[in-house]
Amino acid sequence: MTEETPGFDEQPDVPSGATPEDAEPKPAPSSSEDGAAQAGDAAAAAQSAAQIAGLTAQLDQVRTALNERTADVQRLQAEYQNYRRRVERDRIAVKELAIANLLTELLPVLDDIGRAREHGELVGGFKSVAESLETVAAKMGLQQFGKEGEPFDPMIHEALMHSYAPDVTETTCVAILQPGYRFGERTIRPARVAVAEPQPGAQPVKGDETDAGTAAADDKESGGPDEG
Repeated sequence: MTEETPGFDEQPDVPSGATPEDAEPKPAPSSSEDGAAQAGDAAAAAQSAAQIAGLTAQLDQVRTALNERTADVQRLQAEYQNYRRRVERDRIAVKELAIANLLTELLPVLDDIGRAREHGELVGGFKSVAESLETVAAKMGLQQFGKEGEPFDPMIHEALMHSYAPDVTETTCVAILQPGYRFGERTIRPARVAVAEPQPGAQPVKGDETDAGTAAADDKESGGPDEG
């Protein structure tokens, strides 16, 4: 009778519910497989870095384009604001020129009204019309200037008559022949005046203090005022 070697035909204990394949030991990964995995990870990381670099470059391009467009919009806005200011300035200039031309045409009428007032002929309905016309001209910005006794200014005065006077110390307007008119900063017509200059060789008019000093000097030379 042949003896059986125990253990050769026996199967190893397998946990219930497990397959024989689960019971078999798995081989350890080789070094070549580790290298392949590491190479795959490096490639994925390089690809991700390349994608990030590309997105960053695109973002920089978009930012540059946005800054350029913003600068263009700001430049256009500044040009538009300058255009609006020029248009408004030109509009005001044209309006002022039109008003100045209208008021210039009215000056002879205003001169006639002034002469009629001086001669006492500004009465009745003519007076009401004349005053209404003067009021409208004043509302439009017309201003009258020129007074007797003020210093002569060639920028706003036109001398039609000239004389000498001992009681003036500078060229002075002694009579207003026609009043001057201005509209804003614009002189529509200078005041037409008669001027007087100091008498040639005349001594300048001295004040009261100078006269008092002269009188005191005379009293000193004569020994003082007489005592009563």
